[in-house]
Amino acid sequence: MTVPQTDVRLDSSDQRLERAFRVVPYVLLAVSTLLASMAGDLIEHRSAAYRLVTLGVALVAAGWMLWMVTLHPAWAGRRRLMALYCAGLLVLIGVLVTRSPWFGLFALTGYLHCWELLTGRWRVAGVTATAALHATAIFGGRPPEPSLGPVAAFVLLVAVIASVSVAFSRWGEVTTAQNEQRKRIIVELAEANAKLEAAAAENAELQARLLAQARAAGTLDERQRMAREIHDTLAQGLTGIITQLQAARNAEDRPADWRRHLDNAADLARNSLTEARRTVRAIGPEPLEGAGLPDALADVVERWSSLHGVSAEVHTTGTVRQLHPEVEVALLRTAQEALANVAKHAAASRVGLTLSYLADLVTLDVRDDGVGFDPDRVQRDGDGGFGLTVMRQRVGRLAGTLVIESEPGAGTAVFAGVPAIPREAPDV
Repeated sequence: MTVPQTDVRLDSSDQRLERAFRVVPYVLLAVSTLLASMAGDLIEHRSAAYRLVTLGVALVAAGWMLWMVTLHPAWAGRRRLMALYCAGLLVLIGVLVTRSPWFGLFALTGYLHCWELLTGRWRVAGVTATAALHATAIFGGRPPEPSLGPVAAFVLLVAVIASVSVAFSRWGEVTTAQNEQRKRIIVELAEANAKLEAAAAENAELQARLLAQARAAGTLDERQRMAREIHDTLAQGLTGIITQLQAARNAEDRPADWRRHLDNAADLARNSLTEARRTVRAIGPEPLEGAGLPDALADVVERWSSLHGVSAEVHTTGTVRQLHPEVEVALLRTAQEALANVAKHAAASRVGLTLSYLADLVTLDVRDDGVGFDPDRVQRDGDGGFGLTVMRQRVGRLAGTLVIESEPGAGTAVFAGVPAIPREAPDV
């Protein structure tokens, strides 16, 4: 995960403040000692011992900070020990201030350490004590004269310095808290952004897979559609043509029958060519063009009966209504396939078709009085087996049901039921 630039800036700022907390007190102590020496406060006193004592106190203060804070940062969480440290630090600052007012600069360390290392009211007490030492340095390193004016000025100065210090310290705390909150928000946003990027990448990969699957499914669906249409049009038409041509060969000595069979073969060829062109252009069956399902079914049955010389009737029950084109095509093709099977295998003398419009279902029942067969023994290695598969596919695509009942010598019944999906109204 990439760390935002804002987060880097906040971390750098915190690190600088931490370094300042460790280094600045020593710098203030060194500068205060140097200024005191340059101003002559340590030189004008009567003995070298006094100067050495002052320098010694400064070194003790440096060692006190070094041991209690710098070398043992983990001690910052021990409240009593830090209270002892701050008390010792204020005593050392007080001693140095009384020896030279320039150590008032070092007194700033008291504000920093008392506020950072103490808690609750002790922080305010430590800051106030530091302000008193700071004011003493401003008054020349000596307490104010015991009169109303100097004492009042001293007290007012201490109050102002302490108030300003506390205010700035609290403002620093608020700023630090805001920075911490801002850092947390930035980290959370970065994590959320990383998750979104990962989710987007995953969605893109999933979408690519879905598109590939959709293309594959579409290709397979189109292949199945073409296979069904070819079976229902070209295959059946070619089978009919072969049948008529064979019949014509057998009727060579009967000119009228011979010509009738040839005419039937030519009609089948023209119809098959027309249906093939419509299949390529994905247009519905010709009988449904401009006609409802009952009329189209009646036309198909009439042509089939005339072609094969088998009596066939169509009955329609229920309230006829326009259905979705796929529903009507599925039922019409099912009827054509059932009739084709009757012509090829049943040797029937009578066929009856019943189209029923129910409340939410439309059914087609095709029955013949032919020789029948055992449905469980039908194999897919023949045209009839594939024809049954095509019918099941057509009906199954519409969440419908296909039932075939037959037994040797008892004829065959084909039942197809599909949801009565209404035809969509055309957009105006």
